[in-house]
Amino acid sequence: MRRQVLCVSFARGRITFLRRAVTEHAAHEGVTGRHLEDFVLAVNEITTNAVVHGGGHGRLRLWSHGGRLWCEVTDEGPGLPAGWMGEAPPPTGFEFRGRGLWLTRMLCEHITIVSGPRGTTVTFAAVTD
Repeated sequence: MRRQVLCVSFARGRITFLRRAVTEHAAHEGVTGRHLEDFVLAVNEITTNAVVHGGGHGRLRLWSHGGRLWCEVTDEGPGLPAGWMGEAPPPTGFEFRGRGLWLTRMLCEHITIVSGPRGTTVTFAAVTD
């Protein structure tokens, strides 16, 4: 059974508040230790991407289903560049950008990315302990 945990809009200046809320809700749902740290880091990366590249704001939903805590981040930006959707290699050298989606793929399960000219939606899951 799918159970909504959190649904909130966010914008620049609200990422820290959002990260704290996600941490509290994820912990309450049984995500602990390294899984909690990884999940919150992934949420931070994807919500930051939405603010920086996706129009300055977005919407985050958390829900519990099938022994996992799921996160969906949606923005209304221009979408990812054409050809980007493949399995991207890790960023090289000391590049400041380009790590958010790659890192989320490394830290979480079941990541999906749907992107087009009206926005991007990234969905991923953490395993509850």
